Amino acid sequence: MDLRGVRVTWLGHGTFAFSTPAGKKILLDAWLQDNPACPDDQKHQGKLDAMLITHGHFDHIGNAVAAAQEGKPDHVVGTFEIGVWLEKQGVENATGINKGGTIDLGGVKATMVYADHTCGIIEGDQILYGGEAAGYVLRFDNGLTLYAAGDTNVFGDMRLIGEIYQPQVAILPIGDFYTMGPREAAFATRLLNVKNVIPAHYGTFPALSGTPAALRQELAALGLNDVEVAEIRPGQSVG
Repeated sequence: MDLRGVRVTWLGHGTFAFSTPAGKKILLDAWLQDNPACPDDQKHQGKLDAMLITHGHFDHIGNAVAAAQEGKPDHVVGTFEIGVWLEKQGVENATGINKGGTIDLGGVKATMVYADHTCGIIEGDQILYGGEAAGYVLRFDNGLTLYAAGDTNVFGDMRLIGEIYQPQVAILPIGDFYTMGPREAAFATRLLNVKNVIPAHYGTFPALSGTPAALRQELAALGLNDVEVAEIRPGQSVG
């Protein structure tokens, strides 16, 4: 999978690290120390240039405060509500944007886009309103455009994401139960018109039964035999 010098590392579940040819490091959905799928030697990511949060569920934001304090990123990006919550937790450089908005992370432009999912922040015995779930389109200076869907079901406006931003690669959840499964992810691939897919949000718990093999079968059923599916283990990278 040619990512034009961008390195994408899967840290298990929905957490990813992106490294650019210029040396920038971006963390997507900081669930590290508490993530059973994250390798022990990857639970501390060190210095970060930016963090992106898709939504407030514990398996995406659970270690965001610790990662921000350790990595000291210049930008910690989420929805407006997530940004306010992070600021209250003492996170510096928290920025709340909203869907359709774009922020320049320095060599990477991140645009927040729609996701079909819930969002709530567990705090003690309460669930706080966390705005809405989102995905991100990342446009790198080297010409690569990557769509990280976050937790979502397939939705028709993925076609618009494909038409407007024209991503070459998509990170899609395939686990089922809490997100779309392989069949829906295959339809998402067709709507987006991407030729490269990195599966996510599977295998962490028994309920997340979707597999890359099942995704390939569903893609073949739609005639999408030319789509490359990157089957990597947590801690491994593509690009």
